[in-house]
Amino acid sequence: MEPTERRVVVTGPPRRTRLTSGYYRPRTEIDEQTTLGHTYVRSLMRSQLRAALTVFAVLVLLVGPLPLVFATTPDARRLEWLVLGFCLYPPMILLARWYVRRAERNERDFVRLVEDR
Repeated sequence: MEPTERRVVVTGPPRRTRLTSGYYRPRTEIDEQTTLGHTYVRSLMRSQLRAALTVFAVLVLLVGPLPLVFATTPDARRLEWLVLGFCLYPPMILLARWYVRRAERNERDFVRLVEDR
């Protein structure tokens, strides 16, 4: 009868699980300020600018014609106070809420892209 050999456990340093040598995470691209990283950041900036310009355009359309409306009705002082005091704030609050949600969604999408999730 032959003696059985004893099993030996071989241990070593953990291996890196990088996909390929040419693969870079988007965060690495941004940190190293490569052209691709610059493109990622510009994409975020463009989406934030697009949201801001949309809010600005709606605000101009909402508030811009008011002096003209007030000039055409000089006798309606109560209308001016009503519009400026009560009717203008709810749309502005809704616009502000929309902008904040849109900006947060843009940032969340960017983080998801950068974090590779």
